Amino acid sequence: MPAYDAFLLLSFGGPEGPGDVLPFLENVTRGRGVPSQRLAEVAEHYYAAGGVSPINAQCRDLLAAIETAGMDLPRYWGNRNWRPFLTDTVARMADDGVRRAIAFVTSAYSSYSACRQYRDDIEAAVAAVGPRAPRIDKIRPYFNHPGFIEPFAASAEAALRALPPDVAGGARLVFTAHSVPVGMATASGSVAAGTVVAGGRYVAELREASRLISERTRGGSLGSDLVFQSRSGPPSAPWLEPDINDHLRALAKDGVPAVVVVPVGFVSDHMEVVHDLDVEAAQTADSLGLAFARAKAPGSSARFARMVCELVAERTSGAPPRALGGFGPAAGDCPADCCRYTRPGRS
Repeated sequence: MPAYDAFLLLSFGGPEGPGDVLPFLENVTRGRGVPSQRLAEVAEHYYAAGGVSPINAQCRDLLAAIETAGMDLPRYWGNRNWRPFLTDTVARMADDGVRRAIAFVTSAYSSYSACRQYRDDIEAAVAAVGPRAPRIDKIRPYFNHPGFIEPFAASAEAALRALPPDVAGGARLVFTAHSVPVGMATASGSVAAGTVVAGGRYVAELREASRLISERTRGGSLGSDLVFQSRSGPPSAPWLEPDINDHLRALAKDGVPAVVVVPVGFVSDHMEVVHDLDVEAAQTADSLGLAFARAKAPGSSARFARMVCELVAERTSGAPPRALGGFGPAAGDCPADCCRYTRPGRS
């Protein structure tokens, strides 16, 4: 088993004040040709919350929770898009004498943006720091780990209890995930070790996680759907659909009285969850007379923190990998070309 001398939490990053908002959004969208008007529109979502994204506080809380859960390795934290930037963190690890670290990413799934891009981020940061940089191994995707599924099921039950009693029995579970370009979603690869799925891993894993949560919510008696949110690409390019707001309109037209929205594609209640669901989707539901409740993401739960420790133990002590359902545990290491994606217009 590898001998690690540090733990790295790797996340997306977010602004921590109004002055950070536009520079952060420019980092996120650099090279994608997103118009400045669109950036200004998205910036208003952050300004409405004081210019602070919830994600950084949630990362700090997770680091504290995994220490409570028994993590005994020195803990570091780096982000892709805002301070603390990953390269700066890797440099600090090198200064501290870290030689080999294990990295947990705040994304549970396989795909370019959910997994491969974080692997590329690690490689780029290590290269930037140079020969003194530590080796960093990324923990496997955990979309079907009990520590991810069980907190979601518990929060879905809690959201159901928040609905008016006269409509809760007819509620539908609406699972949401970040939309991505269809070409990215269909990048080839295996869902779990040895299991190849046509159409790509991202949607297949989302459907499996949604199924596992559904069957643990009201005994699997509620109907459910998988939809998408937070699309950021041009209208001319195909992205995963349906959009959650369009889907809510369709459900209301079909006479569904209530929904519980479960952000299955996300680890924590960051800005895209808080604004796109708690504000925009909630407003859509209200305009339709559709009772609406939203399940919390699992990232602040003690069970989720224990899961992180269990995933580390898989690599450090050979503890058996844990996974629910039929896919089995995802592979710990991916081929170099796994989930590669080139954006249109790039070579």
